[in-house]
Amino acid sequence: MTDLKADVHADQVLLDQQLNALQKVLAPYPGAYDLAAVGLLLVVAWLANWVTKRILLRVLQKVLDRAPWARQDGDGKPLRMSVIRRLANVVPALVIQLGLAWVPDLPAKLVAVVQAGCQVFIVLTVALAISHALNLANEIYERRPDARNRPIKGFLQVIKIIIFVLAGLSMVATLSGVSFGHIVTGLGAIMAVLILVFQDTLLSLVASVQISTDGRVRIGDWIEMPSQNADGTVTDIALHTVTVQNWDMTITTIPTKKLISESFKNWRGMYASGGRRIKRSILLDQHSVRFLSDEEIAHLRQFTTLADYLDGKDKEIAAWNSDMAKRGIKPASELRPTNLGAFRAYVERYLRLDPHIRQDMLLMVRQLQPDANGLPLEIWCFADQTGIVGYEQIQADVIDHLLALLPSFDLHVFQVSSDAMLMRDAEARQPPRNRILAAIAG
Repeated sequence: MTDLKADVHADQVLLDQQLNALQKVLAPYPGAYDLAAVGLLLVVAWLANWVTKRILLRVLQKVLDRAPWARQDGDGKPLRMSVIRRLANVVPALVIQLGLAWVPDLPAKLVAVVQAGCQVFIVLTVALAISHALNLANEIYERRPDARNRPIKGFLQVIKIIIFVLAGLSMVATLSGVSFGHIVTGLGAIMAVLILVFQDTLLSLVASVQISTDGRVRIGDWIEMPSQNADGTVTDIALHTVTVQNWDMTITTIPTKKLISESFKNWRGMYASGGRRIKRSILLDQHSVRFLSDEEIAHLRQFTTLADYLDGKDKEIAAWNSDMAKRGIKPASELRPTNLGAFRAYVERYLRLDPHIRQDMLLMVRQLQPDANGLPLEIWCFADQTGIVGYEQIQADVIDHLLALLPSFDLHVFQVSSDAMLMRDAEARQPPRNRILAAIAG
């Protein structure tokens, strides 16, 4: 250690001797030595910057490229270490800041201003480098399988805000010549103003912490929030906003605090369960509901799915009629199965046999309150496909089959009448010759 100090001292003495010799040579020329010293300082700063970026950075980049976390998942391209590249800009600023002491006869105010500018530049560069380091940390973290469940982007943005606030205070203190501690102490007087200015940021911070803790919203979730015109997939969760890509490919940004203060629907539970609800109603004409005759009951027995239902109804009706006879009560009309009851039984058994309907989830066929639009027969079950295409296909197949089967039970759908049936009936009543003339005229 003693030898190293001696070598450094000897080098410094040699440098002083060379500078003194150069100063004597340029003494006849006023200001020439100062210009030469400034030019030499700038050359040294440029050389330090060139060596740092062209040699050290390339070597360091190659070393970092071999790290397992330094490659992307998809295309395998190496991460660009912009943090190190920004920190390299500190080197020429340090050279200029420290090298000014070797330039004689410079005005003290000029030296103070240049050194303060270098100090501000260094602080800003370090703050930007830390910001890029946080971005890189978030990029590496998002490769984890559980990153979408607990995003850290909001927390990192809070850290960035703190870093830039401290950097700004440091730069103000440097330029004004005031101690950094005095600047920080003076913040207590304006804390109320800062809270008022950054109230949205504070509320968003609380919301981000709560969202990350309870996991109510995650990247990739399908959410619906009508108050914000959002209906789609969450693509990003930041400090102030949550970005949603709607199904029409538009983008909606929701303030993070809205997800705490207002209600929204998250479809994650549907995807996790593996079943998507089918809840559709067929509007039936109430005038078409009636009792079944013996011939119709015999015809419906051809549906194997209805055999057990009709047998059970026969036993139930026989027991009821027998009980009425024992009591000596003559019912106003004999109890018989209805076409609507048989159709409900068929629909339920049809859904029980459908391989695309989840049998371990709620399944029922029920009647809703009749109104002016007819008698709603509601189907409530769950498809085994949660994707929109597969789900809609299963739902359409079920409804298509049931609508086509309604005439077998002599049931009719209630809907607003069109003139197509009236025109066909009128044409059927016309004589053949009149129909031909009408067709020619048309």
